[in-house]
Amino acid sequence: MLRRNTRLRREYLYRKSLEGKERQHYEKKRRVREALEEGKPIPTELRNEELALRREIDLDDQDRAAVPRSIIDDEYAGATLREPKILLTTSRNPSAPLTQFVKELKVVFPNSQRMNRGGQVISEIVESCRSHEITDLILVHEHRGQPDGLIVCHLPLGPTAYFGLLNVVTRHDIKDRKAMGKMSEAYPHLILDNFTTKTGERTANIMKHLFPVPKPDSKRLITFANRDDYISFRHHIYEKHGGPKSIDLKEVGPRFELRLYQIKRGTVDQSEAQNEFVLRPYMNTAKKQKSLGV
Repeated sequence: MLRRNTRLRREYLYRKSLEGKERQHYEKKRRVREALEEGKPIPTELRNEELALRREIDLDDQDRAAVPRSIIDDEYAGATLREPKILLTTSRNPSAPLTQFVKELKVVFPNSQRMNRGGQVISEIVESCRSHEITDLILVHEHRGQPDGLIVCHLPLGPTAYFGLLNVVTRHDIKDRKAMGKMSEAYPHLILDNFTTKTGERTANIMKHLFPVPKPDSKRLITFANRDDYISFRHHIYEKHGGPKSIDLKEVGPRFELRLYQIKRGTVDQSEAQNEFVLRPYMNTAKKQKSLGV
């Protein structure tokens, strides 16, 4: 099993390295094609490769070649063939608020199961998930009894997304009990708002594959809304009253904010995995940059 996982990991990294080279070569051909179509001079840095690139462009026009294949096709190739199967766990010796929060997350994510961490290390948990065909591992961390971190690890190869948790309000802490809806276990419809950049699309792709495809008549809604790189999570159900335009929306809970700070091309136990995205908040231009959306 270990040799097989090592071989799969090596093949995955090799395909990823090819993807980067293919993407760069595709970008060169795109720039040459645009210059030819618009009647502009070929960019200076591409003039030494102009003849070879023009031949490939002519061949691509004959074969109608598509955009290079993405590594996402490898990571989520079987996502549409079976429903996600999620394992939820925490840091060691979780406090009562963290345990309550994870219990509510178990209802948020369909087909999920909760496991007490105990003395197990991360590598043992990941290997156990692989052997039991778990598709995603979610780790929740805390600081002084307040949940402050969420790690989403897709198996068996990755990626792994690291989020900061902010403003966590559990279902039992919501004060307006009369406006609350009943907890539903139906597969929810997803609303993903303002994930427009490449990193935003990547993040939305990671989050949406945690949920199975819902039935059309499902009345459960889960929202991930990005504002200034802070992702607001909300959980609602709706009921129709009378006409088609009279809909009563009720919050179910919990509610919290997510702040993406890292994406790794590997699983959570692989410290040597490459970084795909790292938040750098202390750069001079950090306030101007929007990592997930406009």
